[in-house]
Amino acid sequence: MASREDDRFRVRPGAPKGGDGAGSGQRAQRFVSQVLKQVSKSGAKASGAHGARPASTFGRGRVAAGRGGQTLAVTARRVVIKSRYVVLKKAGVNSVSAHLRYIERDGVTRDAEKGQAYGPETDVADLKAFEERGKGDRHQFRLIVSVEDAGELEDLRGYTREFMQRMTTDLETRLDWVAVDHWDTDNPHTHVVLRGRTGEDRGKGQDLVIAPDYMAHGMRMRASELATEWLGPRTELEIRQGLLREVEQERLTSLDRALLRQSIVDIVDLTQHPTDRQRQTLLRARLQRLEAMELAERIDANHWRFSPNMEQTLTAMGERGDILRTMHKALRGQQRELVLEMELATPVIGRIAAKGLADELHDRGYLVVDGIDGRAHYVRLPVGTDLADLPMGGIVEVKSTGGARVVDRNIVGIVREGLYRSTDQLAQLRKKGTPDPQTAVDVHVRRLEALRRSGVVERVADGVWRVPSDFLSLAQAHDVQKAAGVVVELRSHLSIEQQVRAQGATWLDHQMVGDTRELSPLGFGAQVRSAVQDRADFLVEQRLAERRGPRVVLARNLLSTLRDRELAEAGKVIQRQTGLIHRPLREGERAIGMYRRSVQLASGRFAMLDDGMGFSLVPWRPVVERCLGKQISAILRGASVTWNLGRQRG
Repeated sequence: MASREDDRFRVRPGAPKGGDGAGSGQRAQRFVSQVLKQVSKSGAKASGAHGARPASTFGRGRVAAGRGGQTLAVTARRVVIKSRYVVLKKAGVNSVSAHLRYIERDGVTRDAEKGQAYGPETDVADLKAFEERGKGDRHQFRLIVSVEDAGELEDLRGYTREFMQRMTTDLETRLDWVAVDHWDTDNPHTHVVLRGRTGEDRGKGQDLVIAPDYMAHGMRMRASELATEWLGPRTELEIRQGLLREVEQERLTSLDRALLRQSIVDIVDLTQHPTDRQRQTLLRARLQRLEAMELAERIDANHWRFSPNMEQTLTAMGERGDILRTMHKALRGQQRELVLEMELATPVIGRIAAKGLADELHDRGYLVVDGIDGRAHYVRLPVGTDLADLPMGGIVEVKSTGGARVVDRNIVGIVREGLYRSTDQLAQLRKKGTPDPQTAVDVHVRRLEALRRSGVVERVADGVWRVPSDFLSLAQAHDVQKAAGVVVELRSHLSIEQQVRAQGATWLDHQMVGDTRELSPLGFGAQVRSAVQDRADFLVEQRLAERRGPRVVLARNLLSTLRDRELAEAGKVIQRQTGLIHRPLREGERAIGMYRRSVQLASGRFAMLDDGMGFSLVPWRPVVERCLGKQISAILRGASVTWNLGRQRG
């Protein structure tokens, strides 16, 4: 007679099929990911829980992670914690200051005022001192703590301090942190920045390493315990009302997650929990809603099949709804066609109607651009874009990095035997009769230097670069990786109202000198048309334009005249402040000096080069910012400037 052990079914999966190399490794990784996903759906518990895999054996808080949440019931208050581990060396030198500046920005308090950072023992934290203390840190933790019913907390600041104190106990070290409460969203939340160093106790001066389980589960459990203590457990009515609201929502909800956990190969069986009738009713109602959205299909009374991309579709729908609400709020009732496309077919020019972070945890920003085409555009910014450089009401141009640039195609046309020579292009442009051939060549040289720093091309000698055969595709990949699909250029930091009577060469002046036919008769385009007329009246007052019937005749060299006037006035101001002599830079002249700072004028942004006796104001470019405090040189050619950032000979 066969024993019971002989009848037991055992699964013995073989190794994932595939040959050697990277391909088989990727297939094995996908196989493991699928197994872990199905284990997660089956209800596997967090590390350290009874019956689950062993807890992680490194990092602080691993014991607390295993015990945290044992007292939590289904009626516990829900808290969402988003956490990010930031390696400061990779994030960049300005990452910390930019993040601290953002969380303390205007409009985040109850009264729409500027946020105020606080710490464990102070209501007015010194962010500069906090940043200075963390200069030698290897990493930093950034948290967003969002209590579901935070609006009911009488003291959100006190709650955050108590939560961080419990983290201090769990991690067995003193924590150095600052926080800012935000009340500018539907649900109040708190941004916490935690240094990656241990405190003045055991292990002083070491890197603060937090156990993965504590980051993933322990912090949230502690925050939920504390919220339940402060607000009391949720009533059955509160729980039911919250789930009822989720039934009709066009986003991924907790009901959807519950259904996905119950599903096997995208099919869910509602007979698994027959005793909980109320929950079954809510799940059935949600499935009917998903069926109406064509994301689920009824097989029979108790079985439903999900669309393969249901989770991704609901997540995208939730993001779209958030974007639409953001745009409506930014436009303040003004009627516009809303454009949400992530890839721009044509460049977008307009005013900044709103800005912020689409992903506050990863500092991924966005702009709402009220375009001169009469439409409003939602633009996702490249990671690391400093929102402080993009003022509200300012004029920007947003371009897609998709497709080859004209400058790159020109470079390919000059290449002979794999080499680009600037002398060849200069001779070709002179033969064609180009007005300023050297300026055109300088544009191509700057592009090649930028690509050289990324390893796309190689500089063989002065004015000679080795260009690979797949140069265009490599250049496009470089642009996409660097700019996340878009490039945002600030055309003016002034609003059109401020530009009307500004002294410098404004964006409105460029519109008048160029062609205004692309301005829409609706929306912001109509506002620009009106502002152009007001600007023309101002120029007539300044004797820089003349009215001849319905026409306005502009003075010759209007833009350079306005720019020179403004630079002269700015030079006088800096001369009084520093005692240095202002040396206006003329066409073809070279300016050499220490880059001290930049100056934002109506004509644009200018770099101040100090040679010890005097200074020059040179059109600024982003690349010079990394040379602050260093000696550089520049040559002015028309409206363009060629920068030399290498070491200068005396």
